[in-house]
Amino acid sequence: MIFKQGRYSGFIKPIMYLFDFSVITLVLLNSTLYLKNQYQFLLYLLITWVLISLTNKFYQTKRIANLVQISSGILRQFFSFIIVVYAYLGYFKQYYISRPELFKFFIKVFLLITLFKILMYYLLLKYRKYIGGNYRNVIIIGKNENVKQLKDIFNTKKEFGYNFKKKFNTKSSDFSLKSCFTYIKENNIDEVYCSISELSDSEISEIINFSDKNLKLVKFIPDVKKIFTKKLLFEYYDYLPVLSLRKNPLEDPVNKFLKRILDVIFSLSVIILVMSWLTPIIGFLIKRESKGNIFFKQKRSGINNKHFMCYKFRSMKENDKADLVQMTKGDTRVTRIGKFIRKTSIDELPQFFNVLLGDMSVVGPRPHMVSHTKMYADSVDRFMVRHFVKPGITGMAQVKGYRGEIEKQRDIVNRVKYDIFYLENWSVLLDIKIVFLTVFNIFKGEDKAY
Repeated sequence: MIFKQGRYSGFIKPIMYLFDFSVITLVLLNSTLYLKNQYQFLLYLLITWVLISLTNKFYQTKRIANLVQISSGILRQFFSFIIVVYAYLGYFKQYYISRPELFKFFIKVFLLITLFKILMYYLLLKYRKYIGGNYRNVIIIGKNENVKQLKDIFNTKKEFGYNFKKKFNTKSSDFSLKSCFTYIKENNIDEVYCSISELSDSEISEIINFSDKNLKLVKFIPDVKKIFTKKLLFEYYDYLPVLSLRKNPLEDPVNKFLKRILDVIFSLSVIILVMSWLTPIIGFLIKRESKGNIFFKQKRSGINNKHFMCYKFRSMKENDKADLVQMTKGDTRVTRIGKFIRKTSIDELPQFFNVLLGDMSVVGPRPHMVSHTKMYADSVDRFMVRHFVKPGITGMAQVKGYRGEIEKQRDIVNRVKYDIFYLENWSVLLDIKIVFLTVFNIFKGEDKAY
């Protein structure tokens, strides 16, 4: 059976455009919006939908995209769409339009297009994995750990649609670019992946020239032994190309404002609906078992490494080592009620006051004790990058299993890698996903929740 190869199937985009156009048309024609000129409005909707989709790259879903990225694209498309619809109504003075019907129109269009897009996403994954269609033939040039990982991804993640053909070892005595180019031509290779650390400048130029002449897509695998990021920002200073090491979405004022609004809403909800009645109960149990304050406060490292006082429910007997020694499994300092509130993460609830005050966010890298920050800054590469954003009550590293006690060096190394990934790939939906996984893990129970 022969399937069409190519970065995108030739039928996917037309089908999705046709479906979306049909949904917008049918929903509008079956609504009672009381428009002056319904068909003029429909033409405006279809044209602006196309223009917005081209701007947002709505129909250019990458093979490696996940559901969070898909959902983010859908929300971005619809927010833009709603704005241009209201622009039309204001410009043409459609004062008599039915607001409830307009709301129903948006909801119906949003639900139908969202369901179809997600359905197409899953069908395409299954189509690639089980039938073998819409694939790309790929080779890899290089031999190192990153190359091995990429090869494993190609071979195990069949839903991505990559058909791995061959790996060329640059360290082999019989390696030559000429043999690679011959193989690419004879085996109809679509994409060439190269380990950039194993090739000279002249070899890279030769590969690029060959790929351009033969319409092959070439991609480079960076050496990330000491760089946890893979997101380099390419910019032009006049006509000079410049690469920045990383891009932080939360440097955008709109994103920063949106995250802050969500933090305030979320923290106020928890403080009013949960802490207002739970605090007296937890406080009574803490005071009954041991002497000392209900709340424990500790200096932690925040955004830009500025120190702040982080609040928790006290789970230990008061001791002089709280700011120096991290809690370990079976720690005798922990009280009985302390074991319970730590296991259920109730001890972290007072940090919602930190969020409300602006020292923390609901989601972000977990803040470390100041003494630990100084220690890890010297021993862990890129550790301080975490401090480009506000610390969080929960974070990506925590939902991936790297919470609590740091038993081995790899624990802190992997925590930093996930924190940097979060920093570079932040979105509202990613925050929501992390919050959901945090709640799920609390009910499921975690090995390191002690």
